[in-house]
Amino acid sequence: MYYNGIYHEFYQYNPDGSFNPNTSYNIVWGHSVSTDLVNWITLEPAIEPDTPNDIKGCWSGSATIVSGDQPVIIYTGVIDIEKHQVQNIALPKNRSDPYLREWTKAGNNPVIQSGVPGLNSGQFRDPTTGWIGPDGLWRIAVGAQLNGYGAALLYKSEDFLNWTRVDHPLYSSNASIMFECLDFFAVLPGSNNGLDMSSAIPNGAKHVLKMGMNFGEDVYVIGVYDLKRDAFVPDTDDSRLWPRIDYGNFYASKTFFDSKHGRRIIWAWTTETDSSSDDIAKGWAGIYSFPRTIWLDNDGKRLLQWPVEEIESLRRNEINHQELELKKGDLFEIKGIDTLQADIEIDFELTSIDDADPFNPSWLFDTEKHCQEADASVHGGIGPFGLVILASDNMEEHTVVHFRVYKSQKNYMILMCSDLRRLVLFSTNACIY
Repeated sequence: MYYNGIYHEFYQYNPDGSFNPNTSYNIVWGHSVSTDLVNWITLEPAIEPDTPNDIKGCWSGSATIVSGDQPVIIYTGVIDIEKHQVQNIALPKNRSDPYLREWTKAGNNPVIQSGVPGLNSGQFRDPTTGWIGPDGLWRIAVGAQLNGYGAALLYKSEDFLNWTRVDHPLYSSNASIMFECLDFFAVLPGSNNGLDMSSAIPNGAKHVLKMGMNFGEDVYVIGVYDLKRDAFVPDTDDSRLWPRIDYGNFYASKTFFDSKHGRRIIWAWTTETDSSSDDIAKGWAGIYSFPRTIWLDNDGKRLLQWPVEEIESLRRNEINHQELELKKGDLFEIKGIDTLQADIEIDFELTSIDDADPFNPSWLFDTEKHCQEADASVHGGIGPFGLVILASDNMEEHTVVHFRVYKSQKNYMILMCSDLRRLVLFSTNACIY
């Protein structure tokens, strides 16, 4: 959240050591602060498991600014070794402290319990940031498994402390047995300005419901928030057409409204491929992605993302190449950069797109599968072309990021794929092909 000139990042943290926190019952809310989203100060944990309502772990949740100046955290507490879950509230002990170092748990915790017919109390977590409904009441959604399917359970409150369940979910689907790591926010087609969910949402806005599905994939669906029904209505119920937020290693993503710049920012947890022993040796396990600005495209069908502009302050030693002409099979090596920390901006200009292969709409149902079948070794009408990164001198080890152009009935489609099958950590080169 952004509050009184400070960005606050809260995150799942294991104080017992750099190993998977899911194997520890001492999960806490880590807390770091920043003024620029680039340089961070790590503080003491904000929330620790020290009450019966969270004694087996303080799991994920969200922060909301209530009434303009009151930050509130709502989070999932694990109450026993069977991992039954409830929802709790925490408030800053001293709002005059710019870093909000200390937090106090509400006396009426747990504010939400699982007593819902058909609800699996061990799959009931990750409350969202709050929003205000047409009746002036606060609302949140909580991820759940309801009657064997994924659901976003809906709750409302006058004061953000006392909550009542709405008699129907915000949304549910048989596409997954569980929705976790929920996010729900409004967007305007074609506008990269963020919308504050605690304020009136303008006409023409769409809503996004983001869900963690299959315990590893962050997908989203665009639709409308039906104010009369108090329900989310997706543009499509066909889960095969729900895009992922990011097709790389990017999970448990969360957005917030940055009132300083009027934008919505998203970031996520990125796991690593190190062994557990390597994690312990290096002192951490898991990292966070760069924060990104996120908005809806002009057609209202896809979310667009770009690293926040503050990241540009890290750029050094620019290397520039202009008007390179590459023919089929050519490689051009970019020298003088550390490809582990390279920000590459590249424009490809094609001499013709007449030879583009026809686009098969069925590929939309499983783009990852199509990327595997049409990998960088498979030649098409236009493509593959792109980047070879983290490449060894003999090219035995490398990662390929490649593009293809297809022609559909009305326009052209671009497929972007990455192939990590020959990736290692000790390669240093980058090439354009």
